[in-house]
Amino acid sequence: MRRELGKEIVDHARSRMTLSRFSTLMGFEVEKLYEGGAVLSMEVQDRHRQVHAVMHGGVIAALADTSAALAAYTAVPKGTEIATIELKINYLIPIREGRIQAESTVLRAGRNFLVVECEVFDARRTLAAKALMTFGAAAGYKLGTGKPRRTARKPAKS
Repeated sequence: MRRELGKEIVDHARSRMTLSRFSTLMGFEVEKLYEGGAVLSMEVQDRHRQVHAVMHGGVIAALADTSAALAAYTAVPKGTEIATIELKINYLIPIREGRIQAESTVLRAGRNFLVVECEVFDARRTLAAKALMTFGAAAGYKLGTGKPRRTARKPAKS
């Protein structure tokens, strides 16, 4: 049984989610965090649908990726940054409406890579999509800069 993380950690994750304009625009919400797991949800709206009146696959993939990233953060040391380096998703049934959930579980947490799976359920709790993500993990680096957060040691002179 996975241990659910406390309200303070969930509230922190929710506040971090508001920093992502995309997650806010899509309406992603953090429901639960576990050691090695996360549950996010969203309400399907017209802006999420493609031309066939079903939810756009890109929105489903983004929800799965965001849920998986939060699960990954529960399995790495504080201060470690992660980034998606691979995402594979199978769409099993179309999603038309209602509140959907993405449930992610860390399958393997290594020093440099994490593998996380995510199941996306429609409003009736039918499995609608299954995703597998690989994340790169780097302690002490700020993403997007290529620079260490702290001063790296200089190499020894030969």
